[in-house]
Amino acid sequence: MLSAVVAAALLHLAWHRPLVGVIVLGGVAWMVLGRWRARQKIQRLFLSGDVRGVLERWARTQQPFAHSQTVTPLMTATAFAAHGWVERARAALSEAERGPAWDASLEHRLFLDALLLTFEGDVDTAIEQAERLQRMPVPPAPPSLVQRIQVLRRAVLALARAFAHQSLDGDAQLLLEASAASPLVHWAMRYAAAVVAIDAGEMLEATRLIELAPEWPSESCFGRFHQEITTEIARRGAVHEAPEPRSL
Repeated sequence: MLSAVVAAALLHLAWHRPLVGVIVLGGVAWMVLGRWRARQKIQRLFLSGDVRGVLERWARTQQPFAHSQTVTPLMTATAFAAHGWVERARAALSEAERGPAWDASLEHRLFLDALLLTFEGDVDTAIEQAERLQRMPVPPAPPSLVQRIQVLRRAVLALARAFAHQSLDGDAQLLLEASAASPLVHWAMRYAAAVVAIDAGEMLEATRLIELAPEWPSESCFGRFHQEITTEIARRGAVHEAPEPRSL
């Protein structure tokens, strides 16, 4: 209702006092453009694979808050995990203070644990943790946020199934939806989708999914994933293109 009132007031200004209306509309447009550019900059940072840049940006925007000794390590671990830095993520988690905030962050910890267990190769336990997350009630929130939470919950289970080579129908689309919904886990979800594509024999789709990936540092397991996926695509492509042996 408030936005409708503001819009009506702007239209009234533009009609009765055009110069003032133009100035006000220009200011609003500048603010909207500024916010859009800021979002684009943040998204590019997430997609660049620069986890240190992500952490530096978070550090600049953080204000003192309660339970920071729990929340800050959890967020740091999330950034590292989402970029494949498994050891650094585990180290950050070990620094988190246990207490009320730790207990209250069970949903976040299950999501994070499912990611890390998958990247560590313990896919069975990762699936168990992701299924626990699925069973948790969704906290009260606006419908758009509830939908985003549900997508990410289902997607982390699809990710664990992908690396276990147990994908179900619809997992590939769900992983892509999650990669678009949250830039932070964009590459984690796309690598999982690439595994699903390879298992389905869709080499062109697997190639498309990872072709714009950044060059990962040695600390990230994504570099290994990228190499293994690329090698498997090339191997299967060579087998597919090889001529059939002539019968004697």
